[in-house]
Amino acid sequence: MSISTSFRDARLCRARKIHVDNLSLKSAMRAAARPCILVLAVLLDSLALTSRLPAQEPTPEVKSAVTTSVQPPKPEPAPHRFWDGRNAALFAGVAGARTLDYISTQHFRNKGVDEVLLTNDIVDNKPLFVAIEAAGVAASIGVSYLFHRTGHHKIERWVSVIHISVGTAGAIRNFGLEPKQPAGTPP
Repeated sequence: MSISTSFRDARLCRARKIHVDNLSLKSAMRAAARPCILVLAVLLDSLALTSRLPAQEPTPEVKSAVTTSVQPPKPEPAPHRFWDGRNAALFAGVAGARTLDYISTQHFRNKGVDEVLLTNDIVDNKPLFVAIEAAGVAASIGVSYLFHRTGHHKIERWVSVIHISVGTAGAIRNFGLEPKQPAGTPP
């Protein structure tokens, strides 16, 4: 084998590795996006279905029984603006939780611990990881807006509360991870 053939083979191997790495990054991103898209599609479909269902009138015998034991209906809460003070504070909390997640993930990656939910290549690519965290905030605001538009105002607020809780709990866990032990050393 000549030197030029060896050099050409090495160059082809590097080109194949780069191509395989790009394919695995793309496939990892697609695989991570599929469940999110599926959940969003099911959610949108169910919300659209509930908004199309007609209100059912009770039958006459049920209507007479209902009217005798029904208390006066509670007044419905007045609809609020989407960007009111409470939602703005909740969305700021979601952004803070995602920022804390970013910092804690970078912290444990610096210790040598591997990422579980995403690939290490995605997490180590800081602009990409920042974009993913920002997309998480935007998705939370978008889901809240869908609930707001369909009149589910309590669920609208709970989306952000749950997002803040899960994000903060994950960041606390990330900060508690121990550094990776080198192979062959006792723990």
